[in-house]
Amino acid sequence: MDTLRSSVRLSRPLNILSLFVLYALGGGIARYLGTDLDWNAYWLGQAWAVMLMLGGFYLNEYFRRESQPLSAQEKAAPEFVRGTRRVVLAALAALAVLASITVLVIAQVRPASLAYLVMAFAFLGAFFFSAPPLKLEVSGYGELLVSILVAYLTPAFAFVLQTGEWHRLLAMAGFPLVVLHLAMLLALQLPSYAEDTKYTRRTLMIRMGWQRGMIFHNILVLAGFLLLALAALLRFPWSIA
Repeated sequence: MDTLRSSVRLSRPLNILSLFVLYALGGGIARYLGTDLDWNAYWLGQAWAVMLMLGGFYLNEYFRRESQPLSAQEKAAPEFVRGTRRVVLAALAALAVLASITVLVIAQVRPASLAYLVMAFAFLGAFFFSAPPLKLEVSGYGELLVSILVAYLTPAFAFVLQTGEWHRLLAMAGFPLVVLHLAMLLALQLPSYAEDTKYTRRTLMIRMGWQRGMIFHNILVLAGFLLLALAALLRFPWSIA
């Protein structure tokens, strides 16, 4: 039972659910513009995005365990060792499934070259977010990278798979979501502020300090809604909003 709870926690089901919604946004924009959805391409793309997110979660957990300050006794504890091995196996399994789905996308969907560019950027961003030598998580840009990958590239990937091209509606929908997602990450880092300070984890909230971090959070929320209002002035469809 503990293993099941740990697996569910590491898989972050609410994040996966949000991925489904954001991916559906991209498909919805394509449908709004008159594209008849290719459901095979849609679900293959959805599966690809989910496996990439899961692989990123597991890799991040593994490298977090490797880098977080723990005593030698804690690292040698059987429960910790078994847990680390499970995380590695889960990451390898997710990446193996991701590679298989990539082959299916290439063989069955045959997307435009732009889709390959999005897939490459998304994979490299998710992989090097926590993996050395880049470890973008502690670079100062980790949260921004995650927000771009999740809130912008996810709907863009769904759209590009269907249409093979970019569209201004992606930017109108994506930019406010990136800003609001970044604000959400800041809010989620606040409850663990004391623990992150103790273990010198370089989260965005730690780097800014909680007072400036909350001010920045409020500015981001305001900026997100201002960007939506600006998009509305530029005739962003309310049905998509």
